[in-house]
Amino acid sequence: MVTHNAAALRRFDPFFVGFDHLWQEIDRLDRTDAFAKPQSYPPYNIRKHEDDETYSIELAVAGFKEQDINVVLEDSKLTVQGEIKETDGGNLLHKGIALRAFTRHFTLSDTIEVEGAELKDGLLVIRLKNIIPDHKKPRQIPVTSGGKVLEAKKELLTEE
Repeated sequence: MVTHNAAALRRFDPFFVGFDHLWQEIDRLDRTDAFAKPQSYPPYNIRKHEDDETYSIELAVAGFKEQDINVVLEDSKLTVQGEIKETDGGNLLHKGIALRAFTRHFTLSDTIEVEGAELKDGLLVIRLKNIIPDHKKPRQIPVTSGGKVLEAKKELLTEE
């Protein structure tokens, strides 16, 4: 088991510029019971696909219908909720299938977009795509000296 100590992570602060929101999120998680009480229902998978830009979250929700499930994205928090209204059991002799309500939260990166969700054969699949905007992609930064771009950098820029 890994122990979590947000204060110990702060020693890396000088190496991470502009990550204040990350430290705040770690501190928030440290103050909650998020690490103490792991949820087990419904079981889920997080899958990374071959193209390295596409992900999916798969939740096992047998017995739930589309109208019983609510998927909401707010800020960078994806919330999946499910609730089945009790129905008449009829001549049910044994009830072994748990149709209890659930709420699952997933924190997504700023570059992750939700493409959609599909319920099929008792499996809810939420499709995600990592879309990196142009201003966050790697780019060459020209180095100047006395207001002039160094010749090697200037040649690189004119070739593009």
